[in-house]
Order: sequence, then structure tokens, then C-alpha cells
Amino acid sequence: PSLREREQCARLLEIVARAMSAPGWAKHLAGVDPKSVTSRAALTRLPVLRKSDIAVLQKDNPPFGGLNVTAPGKARRLLMSPGPIFEPEGEGADWWGAARALFAAGFRAGDVVHNSFAYHLTPGGFILESGAHALGCAVIPGGVGNTEQQLEAISHYQPSGYVGTPDFLKILLDTAEKTGKAASSIKRGLVSGAALPTSLRDELSKRGVAVLQCYATAELGVIAYESPAPARFQAEWAPVSRPESAPINESGARSDAKPVPTFAERAPVGMIVNETMILEIVKPGTGDPVAAGEVGEVVVTSFNPDYPMIRLGTGDLSALMAGVSLCGRTNNRIKGWMGRADQTAKVKGMFVHPKQIAEVAHRHPQLGRLRLVVGRVAEQDSMTLAAECATPDAALESAIAATLQSITKLKGAVRLVAPGSLPNDGKVIADERAP
Repeated sequence: PSLREREQCARLLEIVARAMSAPGWAKHLAGVDPKSVTSRAALTRLPVLRKSDIAVLQKDNPPFGGLNVTAPGKARRLLMSPGPIFEPEGEGADWWGAARALFAAGFRAGDVVHNSFAYHLTPGGFILESGAHALGCAVIPGGVGNTEQQLEAISHYQPSGYVGTPDFLKILLDTAEKTGKAASSIKRGLVSGAALPTSLRDELSKRGVAVLQCYATAELGVIAYESPAPARFQAEWAPVSRPESAPINESGARSDAKPVPTFAERAPVGMIVNETMILEIVKPGTGDPVAAGEVGEVVVTSFNPDYPMIRLGTGDLSALMAGVSLCGRTNNRIKGWMGRADQTAKVKGMFVHPKQIAEVAHRHPQLGRLRLVVGRVAEQDSMTLAAECATPDAALESAIAATLQSITKLKGAVRLVAPGSLPNDGKVIADERAP
């Protein structure tokens, strides 16, 4: 970890300087001396660029808002995501950083991989394909839809791996079962783009497919990925040496044998951050890092030389986890996707933003977590700000209420609560109005 930290901080200085050679970053980071950005602490002093701002920048300065270092004509592909937001793909192996995630999920050179992420305009299919090619795998470009046609390809090529959404993997397996097509060759999967609940992971495991997931975006590529924990389970589930005369139970196994775990029982805890970036967790609506374990917005700085991102606010919520992965990988871990940080609410015709609640906290440093609860009272919108405080008093409540009104231009009640009583879920504004 210490070697990684030194190398990443050295690369940080280089990538900030490289980014500022592009007009969009030069404007966004105006006044920043790249030579001063040599640590995570220095990085936190730079402004956050919200993902929601990129579409505006691209509209004003097409095609990439001046954030690209490499000219569009020298890119490998020019892509488009919903929004629309436009992204380049540059030259070079594993440009999106997917190979580590695939390797952790068990993919190896010589594997045949069925890719059901989209290839039409969007980058999803290319993100995973490039990683598979970097590992030395062959790829079936299945894309989305055409289930029966995809099953024809699976039945013929017998891929051992699958990449795509977890939902579509289940559809493929269900359809194969109904139609008699062969899909049992698929033994492992790396999924993304949709939720992977425990129930679905368990079902896929029982059907012979060991599935892990990764977290990726079009601007950054693969941000984090899951990994199984073989070392822990080798120790926990290793057979105990016993004489051959040990008693046999009704199932035919020695009664002192330990049960063999399913893949679901070996399910990973957390996601390992990719080596190609620095990830921070900040208070929603700000660029201020939260304490370890606190839920906040994922902010990422990538070392991509063609399309660098410096403190990109993804709008996703997560939290950093303590310690290292049981699989032996030592980079930072996050808890995975925990919701969206953009909790803007419209109250009495006016928008209230998380950054405004963060400003209330800034003006009253004695407060801990804050949560603005929006509701309806007597058929009118209402606001109540719950704030953790170790030394509550009526005068402080009044002062906070005045600050809230000054910042939001709306009146709201204030309720001071005990430290630690508000949930650690990253939610700053809770809209509890009935639809």
C-alpha cells in the first residue's frame, strides 16, 4: 500500500498538469499550480466537477467540453451515453481498466467470453471487451436483446464466461432451459449496470455460475470490483485429516467432514478500488472528505492520459471500508453502490440542494450529521432540519433556523438530536411526501 500511494501521488502531479493542457480543465482548475498537487490532502483542495456539469460543458464546447487531451480524430472510438453525454475511447490495451476486474472474477487467457453489454454507440460493450482482450480472451459480441440468437452463439461457441447485466444472464439461462439450448458452459460472470441482490447471486450460483460485479461509468471505466476470498475459505473449509475409519453418515460422507461452501457463501465483502484512479468519499453537495466509514458521494480522479478526470463527482453514494480484502488485494475498498447523492427537492416551488444543507453545517461547526426532511402538513410543503448536536439549546435551534431560511429562502423547523442518532446512509435531504 505504501508503494502504491507513492506511485499514485507521483502520477497525480503529472495527470493534473496534463489535464490543464486542455482548455476545459484549464478553466475549471484556474489558479491551481499542478506542482502543488502531490498528495491526497492537496487533491482535496481542488474543485469537484459534477457529472451533471459535463453535458452543459459539451453543449457549449463540443464534442467533449474541452476536457479531452487527445484530439477526437486521434481517438479509437467516439461514443455516446444517455443524457446525452459523449465520451472518447483512446488507443491502447485495457483503456477502460477492466482487466483487473475480470481477472478477479476468474477470467483467464484462452477463455471464450460472451459479452451482452451494448455495442451500439454506448461504451459498455467496449469497456469489458477491451479488458477481456487484454487478458487474452476471445469475445462473442452479443450485445443486448435477440435472446434466442445469442443462445445460438452460446450453444455453438461454448463460452466459459459471461459479462453483462445480471438480469440478462438469468434470462439467457431461463430461455436455454425452456428451449433446450446448451448454456451450461458458462461457469463465471462479471456483471454490472443493474442490481445484484443476494437472492439472484444465490440462484445463479446454484445454476453453476459464479458471479461477481464491478462498478463502472462511461467517463472513468471500471472504478471498483469484487473479488472472492479464497484464502479465508481455504482455512475455514479445508478438510480435517482423520483416520479412514472415521464414521460415515447417511449421505456417504465422513461425519467429521466440513460442508463444502457454495460460491454464494464465499460472496465478497465490498469492492476493491481500481489501481488506475484515486477515489474519495465526500459529503454530498461539497468536496469535503467524510470520516472513514461515513456514507458520501464517490469522487474519482483518473490517470487516463487521453481523457483525464480530476475529482469527478459521480453522483453515487458509497463508503470506504477499513482493512484489506480477504482475497489479499491491498487497495482501498468501498461498500459498493448505495444510492444517489443528488437529492435535490422542490419545496414550495423552490429547489433545495444538498450543498445548501452543507452550508448550514459549515456555518454551525458544532453540528454533526444533518438531514432535511421534506413533508406535507395541512396540504402544504414543510421542512424540518434534524441536526446532531452534543450541546443542544433553544438559542442554537433559533440560530440554525435563521441560517436555513437565509440559505434556502424557505422557513423550516429545526430539531436537535443526539450524536449518532441519524442513520449513516449519506442521505442529506429526505423527501417523505406521498407521491
